[in-house]
Amino acid sequence: MKKLSANLSVFVLLATFFSGCAKIGEKSASPVIVYGIMAVLAIILLLGYFCLVKKKEAWFTVLFTSVAVVNAGYFSLSVSTTLEEALLANRIAYLGSVFLPLSILMIILDVTKMRHKKWSSALLIALGTVVFFVAASPGYLDIYYKEVSLKNINGVSVLEKVYGPLHSIYLFYLLFYFAAIIAAVVHATVKKKMFSTAQVLILIGAAFINIGVWFLGQLVKFDFELLSVSYIISELFLLGLHLMIQEGENKSPVTQQNAEAENRHKIKLSKAQKEICEYFAEGLLELTPTEKMIYGFYVEGKTTAEIRAKLNITENTLKYHNKNIYSKLGVSSRKELMEVAKLINRLSE
Repeated sequence: MKKLSANLSVFVLLATFFSGCAKIGEKSASPVIVYGIMAVLAIILLLGYFCLVKKKEAWFTVLFTSVAVVNAGYFSLSVSTTLEEALLANRIAYLGSVFLPLSILMIILDVTKMRHKKWSSALLIALGTVVFFVAASPGYLDIYYKEVSLKNINGVSVLEKVYGPLHSIYLFYLLFYFAAIIAAVVHATVKKKMFSTAQVLILIGAAFINIGVWFLGQLVKFDFELLSVSYIISELFLLGLHLMIQEGENKSPVTQQNAEAENRHKIKLSKAQKEICEYFAEGLLELTPTEKMIYGFYVEGKTTAEIRAKLNITENTLKYHNKNIYSKLGVSSRKELMEVAKLINRLSE
């Protein structure tokens, strides 16, 4: 999967380079072609994620879907023939653009195991929904665009806008996420939440490529929306980071240390291992009474069927509790939960 992501990254860069080499007017359809390539590539990546990644994450699903929606909107806008078509395409692009930075932030928080309240996700989704409805208002209200018309420049359809009083709401929305993403990256780097330099560099690249492209777009006038490319590169960066961390967990330092500890009385922990154990111990305090009972059953070695019988709950209910337990303890499976629990017990002996 990582090889596939790397190949797609190269393809994106080459496609962008060759399609952007022609001078404006020399190949008027070039931006439309690139928008089309980006839209098709984004859809391929979305389908590839669903087909090739066995363990799917909710926020990665949102990320890949948002990138596909954004690029579909950009392409549809570039080939629109009427103002109504262009406004609909613009709404589609905003739908993806509004929820894309949210997914990037939540993925960074998840992969770095940074704590955040459950209600914060719902609040941010609600905020994004409000911003989307404001940005989607042109054609119905004049709060986002006072005036809007469709023009064709070098074979590409574009909207010419006169901004309304609430247009700045989207600017502040993006700045909020940029600041939050930067803060999360800095915190993860300082606290050494990543286990390797490569992971840190991928995280920084995924976070800052969109920020840099967006600021570049504010300073320099382009006939092509560069974010359509940077969004795809970001999702590949984040997917690569996610796969690296999963691979690292399969060969986790906790597991290796447990194996070595079988032949030693004293366990020496790395800084990363200590942070894992501290996070796990803090998470135990946040478990609900039911979650504590299930955790206790796991530690006792009881099977899933035995736990369901004792608590008189369904399989789906147990899965729901497991998801909450794993999230609070910073683990991704029952196996990893048992490894960290055993390590903490050894330390307390």
